Amino acid sequence: MTESFPEKRSSSQAIASFLDKAEKLPAKRDVSGCRLVFALDATASRQPTWDQARALHGEMFDASKTLGGLSIQLCYYRGLGQFHASPWGRSPGQLHDEMVSVRCAAGYTQIHTLLRHCLAEHQQEKLKAVIFIGDAVEESVDALCGLAGECGLRQLPLFLFQEGSDGDVTRVFKRLAKLSGGAYARFDAASAAQLRDLLRAVASYASGGVDALRKLQDNAARHLLEQL
Repeated sequence: MTESFPEKRSSSQAIASFLDKAEKLPAKRDVSGCRLVFALDATASRQPTWDQARALHGEMFDASKTLGGLSIQLCYYRGLGQFHASPWGRSPGQLHDEMVSVRCAAGYTQIHTLLRHCLAEHQQEKLKAVIFIGDAVEESVDALCGLAGECGLRQLPLFLFQEGSDGDVTRVFKRLAKLSGGAYARFDAASAAQLRDLLRAVASYASGGVDALRKLQDNAARHLLEQL
């Protein structure tokens, strides 16, 4: 059986028109690698900030929409050795469902466990960034610096946001951020707008890099840019 071909060929004008339309179609970003870990200290003192973060977490998804979106994993530690990592989600609703039933419980910090988890995730599939919100450090600083340095070598920036003004915590958080190639910021738990802007800034950076962060033109973005 002889295969038949169209007798009429497309004109050069029709081909040019098709190519012109194709070029104007919005480019689709590959978001498979746009993964961000959103981690919080959920020990006893943290309930007010946990509730605040739950109310603001949607800002990260909103900030990344025009840049292709994000896949976010919620991580937290609390109590006596409890560490939790949620499934990866691409909507505020999924993250909200994970956060709504959590109650903070007394215990020690587990930043070491968190960083090891993030490095393991990064090895399986690249993470763009890690956000950590906390107010204390009760572990070996040398060990944490070693893990932060490993994050830096693997191009996994840590964005550490400190609630409160404990000078020792400030020094450690700043050191971890610098070693990892990330950034540090302190926020006042009474200022929801401040935390909102920080979360939006990191989500924009994770989705679109430094260029996306520059376009925000707010204080949070400028503060992070100065450190990156």
